[in-house]
Amino acid sequence: MTELMNGPTTPGPVTSVSPEPVAPARGRLGAVFAGTLLAVLVLGAVHLTQGTADVGPLEVLRSLVGASSDETAAVLISSRLPRLLAGVLVGVALGAAGAVLQSVARNPLASPDNLAVNAGAYVTVVGVAALGVTVPFYLQGGLAFAGGLLAAGLVLVISRGGSDGPTRLVLAGSAVMLALHALTMVLLVLFEQETTGLFAWGSGSIVQSGSRTVALATPVVVLGLAVSMLLVRRLDLLALGDDAASVLGIDVRRTRVVSVVVAVLLAAVAVTVAGPVGFVGLAAPVIARLVGRKVPGLGRHALLLPFSALVGVVVVLGADVLLRAVLPAQASLIVPTGVVTTVLGAVLLVWLARRLRDSGAGARGARGALGRPRSRARVVVVVVVLVVALAAAVVAGLLLGDRIVLLGDVANWVSGTAGRQVGFALDLRMPRVLAALLAGAALALAGTVVQAVCRNPLAEPSLLGVTSGAGLGAVTMLLLVPGVGIWPMSAAAVAGAVVVFGGVYALSARGGLASERLVLVGIGAQAGTTALISLVVLIVAPWDVNLALTWLSGSTYGRSMAQLLPVALALLVLTPLVAVSGRQLDVLALDEDTPRVLGVPVDRARLVLLGAAALTTAAAVCAVGVIGFVGLVAPHAARALVGARHRRVLPVAMLLGALLVSVADTLGRVVIAPGQIPAGLGTALLGAPYFVWLLWRSRGGRAT
Repeated sequence: MTELMNGPTTPGPVTSVSPEPVAPARGRLGAVFAGTLLAVLVLGAVHLTQGTADVGPLEVLRSLVGASSDETAAVLISSRLPRLLAGVLVGVALGAAGAVLQSVARNPLASPDNLAVNAGAYVTVVGVAALGVTVPFYLQGGLAFAGGLLAAGLVLVISRGGSDGPTRLVLAGSAVMLALHALTMVLLVLFEQETTGLFAWGSGSIVQSGSRTVALATPVVVLGLAVSMLLVRRLDLLALGDDAASVLGIDVRRTRVVSVVVAVLLAAVAVTVAGPVGFVGLAAPVIARLVGRKVPGLGRHALLLPFSALVGVVVVLGADVLLRAVLPAQASLIVPTGVVTTVLGAVLLVWLARRLRDSGAGARGARGALGRPRSRARVVVVVVVLVVALAAAVVAGLLLGDRIVLLGDVANWVSGTAGRQVGFALDLRMPRVLAALLAGAALALAGTVVQAVCRNPLAEPSLLGVTSGAGLGAVTMLLLVPGVGIWPMSAAAVAGAVVVFGGVYALSARGGLASERLVLVGIGAQAGTTALISLVVLIVAPWDVNLALTWLSGSTYGRSMAQLLPVALALLVLTPLVAVSGRQLDVLALDEDTPRVLGVPVDRARLVLLGAAALTTAAAVCAVGVIGFVGLVAPHAARALVGARHRRVLPVAMLLGALLVSVADTLGRVVIAPGQIPAGLGTALLGAPYFVWLLWRSRGGRAT
């Protein structure tokens, strides 16, 4: 397992096993394939017996011998069989696509999810739906293919084809995926009527109405599989390393390009049929390779690719069978299969991350990201400029919106002499402006702490699962108890953040808290909790998806002064605690040994500081919902402006965070007025390109 996780940094067999000199054990190979095929058949048989109609196993058996009623045949042909075939098709496509991508990148964490292929394909499908036009299946699939290919290409370029290690690949994929997700959410919020049903479909649903879509997609999947099988020898040799493959006559660049195109084609077809079914492309090939380590010969791509495809079918059908067995029949139609596969895949990602040896790349990156020393005069100038900019942002937030308010109107409102309409507008805007300021400052504070403790300038609370954990708690309370007060919702958000943070910390602490392992475990926790949020929304309030969408997108809409008390209290209590720990943050950001030499209680300091970051993040979620990238962009920009010392970084980062969320909120209220773009989507659209730029600058281990 260690070699599986650390192989990308060295040439040799990494995510695939090189051609073996011994003859394969045909009996064991046959047994493995026969067992997997039997599992597919059993799952398929169980799958056909599940559903809302009263058609049980006996009726299914009768239909197989032609003795069933017309009603039973109609149920099987129009609903159950298409869903089964869609599961088989999606499993085959994603299993094979993931195996190819892992071999090309020589990285066990490469998959259509982590390379943002699914996100790129999904945003194009939603974009077409938002336009209100109906396009043929193959045109829609072609657009999905183009979107997925562009996204995967960007991720692979940023991560140097995965050669910078699994953490950098996943971070690059997460950045691109979150940016595309933000764009998708904008479309879903703005075009609610045109995109009805795509929120659930966006988690991956194999529910089908008839078999036409599956019939159209099958030839494309068969073509993709045929081309990938033609590449098996090249992929075997590519596993030996680029230099060895070139010496043996393989055009490495062409092989990579063709392989990525084929993998993206398979993933795009799966998205077009069933939406982005999460983590099947990660889980299936990883399971296949683990089995391949025990069975001689199975590591060769001629067998590995079809075996990964079979395992993909087992994963998809198994998840769907489990979903329909646990949930009531009607709920199983609403909840997408991808929710289950995403949770299972997140668990697998965490399991893989725990076996990762820290390469130290995160620490090197952190030291390089601390910035050059800055003079005190420069720091003063930066603070003054930011204070002025923040004041201007506050004024703009009060003046701008669906109706323009003048400065004189604001003065009259302050003195209590404003007109009714002006007073109404400003009564609504002031809590929104303050919510943006406080939440932005809180997220920046949390991000500064997380980056220092993790020694990774690319980490932030949302990438460690804290934000989604707080969102899960808040959304669950919001939906289960309509009209709940701010304090119970805050308690639920804090509980969710603390539980996820505690789990991530405990799982990452194996053999010492390695920064790369912490980030990967956090990303897995984020994916799992995000899927659980979708599950809660779709089960509890499937008719009120837009409310959940707005909350999960990060919005200041409808905020009152009372709802700002938790985040204001958190800042009041936790900011001084973090500020007096500035020296500890400085040394914790250096390496593992220096703090211990200087007498810093490393474990206790990490726990206290990360706990403070989790609580601050939860309070911010209560104020504005789920907002990402602020905790990444603000601390990094602050270090670039005022240097490495955290007593300088903290106030500058908080000012930058408040400014970023405030500007995003104001622009969201103005750009499409009277419509609104949630602030969290604005920060994602602004922050994701910055994140991508950071990753680009730090390719090959160079400091950011």
